[in-house]
Amino acid sequence: MAVYLGIDVGTSGTKTLAIRHNGKILASATEEYPLSSPKPGWSEQDPEHWWQATIKSVRRVLKKAKVKPGEVKGIGLSGQMHGSVFLDKSHQVIRPALLWNDQRTAKECDEIEDKAGGRRSLIRMVSNPALTGFTAPKILWLRNNERRNFDRTVKVLLPKDYVRFRLTGEFATEVSDASGTLLLDVKKRRWCKPLLGKLDLDGSLLPKVYESEEVSGQVTADSAELLGVKPGVAVVGGGGDQAAGAVGNGIVKRGVISATMGTSGVVFAHSDEVQTDPEGRVHTFCHAVRGKWHVMGVVLSAGGSLQWYRNQLAEREIAAAKRKKIDPYELITAQAAEAPAGCEGLYFLPYLTGERTPHADPNAKGAWVGLSLRHGRSHMIRSVIEGATFAMRDSLEIIKGMNIPVREIRLSGGGARSEFWRQMQADIYGNKVVTINAEEGPAYGVALLAAAGTGEYKDVVEACTKTISVVTSTNANAKAKRAYNAAYPLYGQLYRSLKDDFATITDLVTS
Repeated sequence: MAVYLGIDVGTSGTKTLAIRHNGKILASATEEYPLSSPKPGWSEQDPEHWWQATIKSVRRVLKKAKVKPGEVKGIGLSGQMHGSVFLDKSHQVIRPALLWNDQRTAKECDEIEDKAGGRRSLIRMVSNPALTGFTAPKILWLRNNERRNFDRTVKVLLPKDYVRFRLTGEFATEVSDASGTLLLDVKKRRWCKPLLGKLDLDGSLLPKVYESEEVSGQVTADSAELLGVKPGVAVVGGGGDQAAGAVGNGIVKRGVISATMGTSGVVFAHSDEVQTDPEGRVHTFCHAVRGKWHVMGVVLSAGGSLQWYRNQLAEREIAAAKRKKIDPYELITAQAAEAPAGCEGLYFLPYLTGERTPHADPNAKGAWVGLSLRHGRSHMIRSVIEGATFAMRDSLEIIKGMNIPVREIRLSGGGARSEFWRQMQADIYGNKVVTINAEEGPAYGVALLAAAGTGEYKDVVEACTKTISVVTSTNANAKAKRAYNAAYPLYGQLYRSLKDDFATITDLVTS
């Protein structure tokens, strides 16, 4: 029977997943690797770590699932978006890759917008504004700051596409991940020659662009031996981690939205047409569904805010959880449930690593506002969870304002595993929320893309329809919904009131 592999090249590790033709998960494995921050705001990785993690995780999965080499019929690739791998004429890595959360390119973002004729002109060309995390500013940073390395560069690849090159020998990408480079004409699903010209960048730096389920190459004999598969296995385009995760959640039809609460938070909406926010507050990218698009809002520290609380302020809960052999989050959220909705006027701004949607402000900071003697630990914990969820609602409100229908919100990530947080999301979003039978994220999505691209299904939509189903449903509580609707406007106003102060703080600590 046919087996399909999904490989997700993440920031902290590479995950490989094996599924049968019917979507049944056979096994998964993750290999971790380090991240380097040589200067404040810098974030880099060695691409060789991704390749070695791919080899190890694939071999572990095939062994755990007892899959024979000849059973693997297709491989799908996903990965962290926006990263930049610079290769020389010998196809060797020139320097460590700059990652999605690297913040060194503020000047290059301004340069791009200036050369494009302004922010709105740039959005008209590539459907998005210039943000520090994107790929194009990184290329310009290399040109402006490491000219010798730039002059040696003959190809720029995204993280998953570097792994594709090692697998197949092909320089290729696909439309969903390419959308996050800021160099793709998202409407026409091809590289934007006018912008490349304005930036004086040679189009030969960029790989060929495929649709996400298209076969982009075959596994070479050398790579097949390393992985434990047969040579010639088809490797499909795959998808950036968010589009691939959306496929894994079945977000492939109009009106179905996902809200993924991981370290970062993402609100993702399928769209049959290209729809852009003129202010550039949300991203408009090509979807991993042929001929479709998606609109996406990103919260940089959603679940990450609660993780910060756990790591820095929850020693008592961690110790108790260790004794009871349970997850510390169970004890933390149980305390949060003791406080009322709205936390009696206590707000938490979850901008611990700056913010992307809707503020695009790297200077934004976290803050508790409204503390009084009335408030205790339960209020503080609950306010952190509410603040992260309010930040997700910011994206949802923009999407609704673009006349994209919201009929069903599918939850995933840590915020989906907690019954308490599922209810809070229903109450704050003001919508019914559901969970589904698939919880493996991008790796599962690209495994389905591999199945569709090699003929197991007629298309991606059929693959999702036949393998993904709703398992839980949570309706909003009317009383809590009213409380959150009353509190939400002030949450947004607090950022606006503190914006200039956040910038001043940044100046003080970096001067």
